[in-house]
Amino acid sequence: MSSKVLPLLILTFSGVAAAQQQQTTQPPPAQVQAAKQEALKLSDAFVSVAEKVSPAVVQIDVTTRDDNEAALSRMLGIGDANSPIHRGMGSGVLFTADGAILTNNHVIDEALSINVRLKDGRYLPAKLVGRDPSTDLAVVKVDATGLPSAKLADSDAARVGEWVVAIGSPFGLGYTVTTGVLSAKGRGGIGANAIEDYLQTDASINPGNSGGPLCNLDGNVVGINSMIVGRGSGIGFAIPSNIAKRVGEQILKTGRVQRAWIGVGYQDLTPELATLMKVPAGSGALVNSISDNSPAQKAAMKAGDIVAAVAGKPIKSGHDLIREILQHDVGQTIQLEIVRDGKHYGTNVVLTARPEPVVPPVPAQQANLPQSGMGLAVRDLAPQQAAQMGLPSKAVAVVTTVTPGSAADRAGIKSGDIVAEADGVADPNSAQIQQQAADGTLLLRMRRGDGAFYAVVRR
Repeated sequence: MSSKVLPLLILTFSGVAAAQQQQTTQPPPAQVQAAKQEALKLSDAFVSVAEKVSPAVVQIDVTTRDDNEAALSRMLGIGDANSPIHRGMGSGVLFTADGAILTNNHVIDEALSINVRLKDGRYLPAKLVGRDPSTDLAVVKVDATGLPSAKLADSDAARVGEWVVAIGSPFGLGYTVTTGVLSAKGRGGIGANAIEDYLQTDASINPGNSGGPLCNLDGNVVGINSMIVGRGSGIGFAIPSNIAKRVGEQILKTGRVQRAWIGVGYQDLTPELATLMKVPAGSGALVNSISDNSPAQKAAMKAGDIVAAVAGKPIKSGHDLIREILQHDVGQTIQLEIVRDGKHYGTNVVLTARPEPVVPPVPAQQANLPQSGMGLAVRDLAPQQAAQMGLPSKAVAVVTTVTPGSAADRAGIKSGDIVAEADGVADPNSAQIQQQAADGTLLLRMRRGDGAFYAVVRR
């Protein structure tokens, strides 16, 4: 036998052996069917969450002013230099049946107008009730009743490794459902907000998901999606539902948030510090400063104290200390377990309100006045101008200004749109449009670029 043929024969024999081995190791049909059934159960669980929660999820559209474009408009003397020309988008979740919506503060920050699109297709103006930059949360409200609302779960009971489902509008793609696991709890030190106690997930979260819910397989909200670490990294963060619930309820009740405070600076006990202080590492939070006239000072606490427990709950780090304090209400008395010079003491502390910077109103709150009219200004194009734009040679009406938050803005009309039809009148001029608007409602067919669309504008 030629030596040149031998390798081929060996490969052939090896392939036969491998095929025979593969045939003998295939799982039996019953096992395959059982695996399929388990996969279908998980799939059905995801479907159930999507069907249960999606009706309570909303898309939030905001308009903001682009100062650079406004400055250019003023310099060139074109358009309305104060008009909003930038539109943003985020998500939110209804948590009351009368229209209260939880979302992120960064979604509505600097908003000139806020509008909400519901799952049933309604597009409603929203009022900002209040916001809390320290946790990146905000509450907006629409004027409606009987709405589907999501249930907020106990985020403390969520388990690392359990399945979670995120629902929102990434890149404007409404009601997108993604799945993953709860990767970690109690994430802090990121530097995004003053108070950080994030849930981490690998469920796909992208721009536009902000403010949407992160749900468990029971269809209850465990977190409000807030941010990602690097686009495409697969790491997202959500604000725990326990924090969101406390913040949302306070904003609805008083328009602002009060948080419990004891007035200490703190740091973690490193192994080196723990050794010198003769305590186990991770056995508490080390107090490094005491604020004047604070609850801690009144309770005779000192720098160098180690807070080992709050209201009976063991403390392992500074993050634990803040989390446990924030679980209590202002005015409540709680007991702290203190380690000082190796000895354990108990002291009672009366919680006061955490000093918070004043939260300035966003433009939408400053301009939150009843809108008169439809918020739509039009002017007639001269026949020559219309012809240059490829429009009918007779006078044509073009939209020059849309007031933020107005009926025209909510209908999706933009500056530069052409009015092709108003209440059945084709190619109307501005006078005819004004006449048709006298009854408070306009059915418009608009031209924008090469496309057209219908819009209802109601005063």
